[in-house]
Amino acid sequence: MYDVIVIGGGPAGASAAIYLQRFKLNVLLIMKDNGTLSRTEHIDNYWGFKDTVTGTFLVEEGVKQAKRLGVLVLEEEVLSIDNFGEFTVKTNKAEHLSKAVLLATGAAKPNLKAKGFREYIGKGISFCAICDGFIYREKRIAVIGNKDFMLEELEILRNFSKDIIVFTDGLELEVEVNEPVIKEKILEIKGYEVVESIITENSSYDVDVMFIAIGTPSANDFALRMGAFIEKNSIVVDENFMTNIPGLFAAGDCIGGLLQIVKAASDGAHSALAINKYLKSFQ
Repeated sequence: MYDVIVIGGGPAGASAAIYLQRFKLNVLLIMKDNGTLSRTEHIDNYWGFKDTVTGTFLVEEGVKQAKRLGVLVLEEEVLSIDNFGEFTVKTNKAEHLSKAVLLATGAAKPNLKAKGFREYIGKGISFCAICDGFIYREKRIAVIGNKDFMLEELEILRNFSKDIIVFTDGLELEVEVNEPVIKEKILEIKGYEVVESIITENSSYDVDVMFIAIGTPSANDFALRMGAFIEKNSIVVDENFMTNIPGLFAAGDCIGGLLQIVKAASDGAHSALAINKYLKSFQ
């Protein structure tokens, strides 16, 4: 059992993990990769570097620092988080238990690039099988994705319907499924007031709902599935960086505000102070 599991190894996550470790807490940092910051090639506005640095360099140096100070870092993909008195973080390799969790995986990324996608969000497009699966029992369900995250959602939806089609949106399927698989690119989503059909490059499929599980889950995906409040695509936190779920914290780009490295690092430090105070309140 860890005191804290930090999800995300960017400026917010690594900074938080470093502070939490210095509070002598038992900390686990889980990161799948270097995140969206790794796509930034020129950073000139972050304090302490006389030369331009890359996002990859900055993330890797931050993680090295966390490791040097004693933080356990695992390169795993988090698939789900459950909260039944304690937090269970399920990854593609194991399950980890903790008293508190910090979400620091960055801002939610755009999903399906198809005509009608945003128009039908909440009108037959769902991002949470646990939340909405029961509503669509015995209905025609489409699951969009191609990796472990999609499979995690699919396993939940199998409890509600046998009429399920997997759409990879032009990508290769990286997991095994028993359901029909459509690999063509999705071009458009159609319907009168709610989703009624998916148009691909070569065909059309009648569906009642689309569950989006593309790539890997974001902080918003985890928060939504746990019942944390989302507003304007950002996780809602209080002045202590805690969501409406006790013990679930969030920091960095996923909570909105100034989307800059310096702000994310600051969030990490402040959230660590709050988490330490929260855990001490139980002692």
